[in-house]
Amino acid sequence: MNSRDGFLPDEVVIQVLARLPVKYLFRAKTVCKLWYKLSSDKYFVQLYNEVAAKNSVVLVEVSDSSELKSSLICADNSWGVSELSLDFLKDRVKVRASCNGLLCCSSIPDKGVYYVCNPMTREFRLLPRSRERPVTRFCPDGEATLVGLGCNLSVQKFNVVLAGYHRTFGHRPDGTFICTVFDSDTNKWRKFVSFQDDRFTLMNRNQVVFVHGSLHWLTSVCSYILSLDLNCDVWRKISLPDEVIYSAGNRAHLLELDGCLSVIQISEEWMKIWAMKDYESEEWHLEDRVSLRCIRGMVPGIFPISQTREHVFLATYKQVLVHQRKSRVWKELYSVKNSSPLPLWFSAHAFRTSIFSCN
Repeated sequence: MNSRDGFLPDEVVIQVLARLPVKYLFRAKTVCKLWYKLSSDKYFVQLYNEVAAKNSVVLVEVSDSSELKSSLICADNSWGVSELSLDFLKDRVKVRASCNGLLCCSSIPDKGVYYVCNPMTREFRLLPRSRERPVTRFCPDGEATLVGLGCNLSVQKFNVVLAGYHRTFGHRPDGTFICTVFDSDTNKWRKFVSFQDDRFTLMNRNQVVFVHGSLHWLTSVCSYILSLDLNCDVWRKISLPDEVIYSAGNRAHLLELDGCLSVIQISEEWMKIWAMKDYESEEWHLEDRVSLRCIRGMVPGIFPISQTREHVFLATYKQVLVHQRKSRVWKELYSVKNSSPLPLWFSAHAFRTSIFSCN
């Protein structure tokens, strides 16, 4: 195509298409041969994923009063609210982790069954079962304490981590912390054992962050971050800013910001955003300080879910809010119309679209 003939240059068209949601991009494949090939072109896939990485959104699982049916709501500051379906899995599932456009889901009726899927392209992979029986592996209910998903966009590879305290059938937990890691390249699980005394709240378990080739969880007392290096299967404890550790009455939440670890600290009047500038030396920097006066009544039940340089997305019992950092404006993105048995923050995940194949 040539601009002198009344058409935009190919590079301009590619830049425009790289900013479309995945579902619209795949619809556009029928326009011409060039557009049809884009989703498998390495240059375009890399460009698309780089652009999408700057537009994090919130994914919330909304259940009806019976909890038999649920829907996935995607709240996006640019494209509004849309509904996603996981019906292509042909199973009732719960979203356990999210990373770079992929979701890790566990089967509700069949414990020990896990899927990794891209809800935008509707591709999925059923993970092979681990050799260990679930009831003898984790306590207290046979489910892993920690579930993590790490997706490396540059090499199109992912890992799933299931970790928890061991309980031999008929016996009390013995303090052994077992970790199994699935590798998408080998399609196999590997296992290693350590001894941990960490505890995690439900919110801490949901907010797992993948940066620097490692998965990260915030411990329940907010004393440090527990990290797992997926390259060498080594656990590491990462320190938090002193102000986060020693400030009484504050809450802390672990997020990602431009490929860096980030902690959002919430008090009655302020929301402070910290980012780790140097991963090796564990150097933290205070990025922003946001007044919570205009939403003071909501502060006890508000939880940050995802963020970019421009926005912070937060969930309450029935709402998803966005704070625009430059204008200091708060806006409601989504609100549950009917009664829901669980608060939105209970099942909210950071999400971003990507062209990432599970297979």
